Amino acid sequence: MSELISGIAASAGIAIAKAFILENPELNIVKKPIENSEAEIARFQDALDKAKVELAAIKDRAFSELGEDKAAIFAAHLLVLSDPELIDAVKQKIQSENVNAESAMDEISSMFINMFEQMDNEYMKERAADIRDVSKRVLSHLLQVTFATPASITEEVIIIAEDLTPSDTAQLNRKFVKGFATDIGGRTSHSAIMSRSMEIPAVVGTKSVTTKIKNGVMVIIDGLDGQVIVDPSEDTIKQYEDKKETYARQKAEWAKLVNEATHTEDGHHVELAANIGTPADVQGVLDNGGEGVGLYRTEFLYMGRDQLPSEEEQFSAYKEVLEKMGEKPVVIRTLDIGGDKELPYLDLPKEMNPFLGFRAIRLCLEEQDMFRTQLRALLRASVYGNLKIMFPMIATLDEFRSAKAILLEEKEKLSSEGTSVSDSIEIGIMVEIPSTAVMADIFAKEVDFFSIGTNDLIQYTMAADRMNEQVSYLYQPYSPAILRLVKMVIDAAHKEGKWAGMCGEMAGDSVAIPILLGLGLDEFSMSATSILPARSQISRLSKEKIADSLDKILNMSTTAEVEAFVKESF
Repeated sequence: MSELISGIAASAGIAIAKAFILENPELNIVKKPIENSEAEIARFQDALDKAKVELAAIKDRAFSELGEDKAAIFAAHLLVLSDPELIDAVKQKIQSENVNAESAMDEISSMFINMFEQMDNEYMKERAADIRDVSKRVLSHLLQVTFATPASITEEVIIIAEDLTPSDTAQLNRKFVKGFATDIGGRTSHSAIMSRSMEIPAVVGTKSVTTKIKNGVMVIIDGLDGQVIVDPSEDTIKQYEDKKETYARQKAEWAKLVNEATHTEDGHHVELAANIGTPADVQGVLDNGGEGVGLYRTEFLYMGRDQLPSEEEQFSAYKEVLEKMGEKPVVIRTLDIGGDKELPYLDLPKEMNPFLGFRAIRLCLEEQDMFRTQLRALLRASVYGNLKIMFPMIATLDEFRSAKAILLEEKEKLSSEGTSVSDSIEIGIMVEIPSTAVMADIFAKEVDFFSIGTNDLIQYTMAADRMNEQVSYLYQPYSPAILRLVKMVIDAAHKEGKWAGMCGEMAGDSVAIPILLGLGLDEFSMSATSILPARSQISRLSKEKIADSLDKILNMSTTAEVEAFVKESF
């Protein structure tokens, strides 16, 4: 009897194969007294060294197959194994309490894991997953237990697991692993992000796949609608094979649009750009017909390492992206770190409300040496392409003026040193704070462009942490309140002859796209794989027809009304 299990659609596609239950043996940790603490610390160090060798190999494979930003996950794991707060605490426990290494490692790592899991944002919860992954690896060496690895799979299967660690996901062989489903996880988990890069269909957060699916049972993964079908009938298999073929045909149709410009049915042009994290992501932008980079998140350059990146390192990365994109525009966001995104080598204060705290431009204006280094690298790279610089988290006009003044000071210094700098760099801001949206008409007189960061704008406007499941119902991109703020920003930009883009998740949302088109958004920046579906959708829409309905949409009372109207009308 077939069974339907619902979860979160993490990676699009349909997969049909036998289930492979990825189970790891229980780590039975017994606390034991020891006689020689020095010998026990040496045993612990040996386990650490073995884990480092394994992780270095996984990191190299991730780099060659998945790109630099995915490899950075394992660079971060290697840093965990060298983190004195964790490692020294374990050694201290072994020495002071005369206990065995595995119990010391288990207790200390559990303390850190619990601390991170209590935090109310997804980024910090992912740090807990990293520590859990790394500590299990070390404990397996201490206990001499062999863990199952997806790399050993040699037949077509769908992996079923409680969760897939980043190191599990990096070892998936796409030839044999056709899809996976997990009990826990969300769209922003490492495994979900990596599965999308690898184009492996995945459903996560089902809560129950490991208890409801047995090894070898036929399973269907529907990564389009977030469903897992267990032991399907022949008719159901045929139905999903047809759905798989339809999706493949749809992708083939989208692929024909790679070299096309993005025009509406009534001839209006908009720009479809992509959000990237590293130079390695640029090929995906070009392969998917991106007309530019609407957001280059430079913080990946700063993460997964033990010191700030040098000016030369940054210059090389920015130059590479600009050269690869040619004449196409590249919007590079200055460092958006701090608060919720910690760097181990920056002694940042612990905060009660990190999303509202000392981060992004606030941090950069305080830590000017770090900021000026980045700006110099950007300015030097500007001659290699079509660079636009964007400051994040701007709340006041004074912040923008201060950041721009520092940028112009560094430009002047470089020019006086004889270094070439482009004279056509546009300087803009991310609009992610409601006060900035409300004052957009004032900002528009001084900035060259706006890029609306809806992920934060929505949570700040609705006073609801988007990572908190209990208030996730308030994360409403189609809320009339959000749409009115977006309209204010676009109208203010156009009144001053400036352009307005959007780099939040909303820009690639099929329900939001018609509304944003009607509002006059100039540039939509999204994940690279969303570009062709969006171009296809826009080609079938009439901007004028949507514009005629804008007043009606903006005066609706609820998100549900807006969504229902758009789906029915457009």
